[in-house]
Amino acid sequence: MRKRQRRTSKFSKEEDTDPLSVIVNLFDVAMVFAVALMVAMVMHMNMTEVFTQEDYTIVKNPGKDNMEIITKEGNKINKYTPSEEQSSGSKGKKVGIAYELENGEIIYVPE
Repeated sequence: MRKRQRRTSKFSKEEDTDPLSVIVNLFDVAMVFAVALMVAMVMHMNMTEVFTQEDYTIVKNPGKDNMEIITKEGNKINKYTPSEEQSSGSKGKKVGIAYELENGEIIYVPE
């Protein structure tokens, strides 16, 4: 007697019966979306210097009350917020005035 062999198609496989397997795929999609959003934000804000190995200085809102100076030296990133009052710690005080001439030259006058 011959045994009957059952033919199986390459395309018909048993379906996954676990309803939580969809959540794993949604998590992967959310992670890809979050990374793409962060890259788009960095490109939009012209902050590509953050990813280089070079040292840099960024001045946000120059000359305004909420001015911030962000510096990167090696792997260390410092954020400096100037203030009018003299205090100890990471705050600074005004020590002079800098003037920019029409030709782009900057002159510093200490007080």
